[in-house]
Amino acid sequence: MSEAPDSPAPTRRTLLCGAAAVLAAGGAVAVSGCSSSSSSDSGSAARTPVDVGPASAVPVGGGTVYREKKIVVTQPAEGQFKAFSAKCTHAGCIVDQVKNQQIQCPCHSSLFGITDGAVLDGPAKSPLPEYTVAVEDGNLKVTPR
Repeated sequence: MSEAPDSPAPTRRTLLCGAAAVLAAGGAVAVSGCSSSSSSDSGSAARTPVDVGPASAVPVGGGTVYREKKIVVTQPAEGQFKAFSAKCTHAGCIVDQVKNQQIQCPCHSSLFGITDGAVLDGPAKSPLPEYTVAVEDGNLKVTPR
């Protein structure tokens, strides 16, 4: 097999970036310096809001886990909604409930705050990623950041 004479040989950088892309497929791994674009904002495509259901399904002082959407929505105070990733930052389990004003992970008992997703008790070390949430026509629309 021979290359076309006008085809440039791949650079080491191209090969390494290609290998990193193959390894990262299916994961959220960023490979620094591999973009051929000069824009540092390459991953900022518009995010589509997800309709998770009626705002009335989220109790005041508690929350609701939307397991299939991997989203948890809380209502720390009347009319104040917060949304977070339901994926625990410790081992990736999906949190299963909001109880006693805490988001609870069933795998290793990590607890997160309903107002900010902050770790209240480990083994998790990082807060739950916060999402934008809005109420439109009585329904909750959640947008990952």
